[in-house]
Amino acid sequence: MTFGLKSILERDARHDGVLRINVYLMRLVFILMFFVLGKATWTRILTHQGSWDPTDAVVWCVWTAFATLAGLGIIRPLNMLPILLLEIFYKVLWLIIVAYPLWSAGKLQGSPAEGIAAAFLWVILPIVAVPWGYVFVNYIYKPAAR
Repeated sequence: MTFGLKSILERDARHDGVLRINVYLMRLVFILMFFVLGKATWTRILTHQGSWDPTDAVVWCVWTAFATLAGLGIIRPLNMLPILLLEIFYKVLWLIIVAYPLWSAGKLQGSPAEGIAAAFLWVILPIVAVPWGYVFVNYIYKPAAR
């Protein structure tokens, strides 16, 4: 196997004809989720003392589940593609309904939402990584099996 621009822009038969660059980028996103997000979330859960605020606990448990399941995505990126789609959807939705109104009113800077918005802007990486043609064919266009 050779590594070069031409080889990473080829379709990979082992991954249903998805471009290798998409497979590599998805794995990169899953690696980042598993290690960076996983370290932060598991640390928060394992070191928390006292009772949890139920809403706060849901947030930390969901993010910890994302990070943990991302470990499977490193090995099987196409099988865990729905995790990336959910990540893209919730981050873009939050940016639109929370961050954008604050930003357009000049109130984002210095607000509690500023740090989250900065982190959520990295959503561009999974947006670029996802093989959108594959998503369309396999999740939207493909008729359900009977």
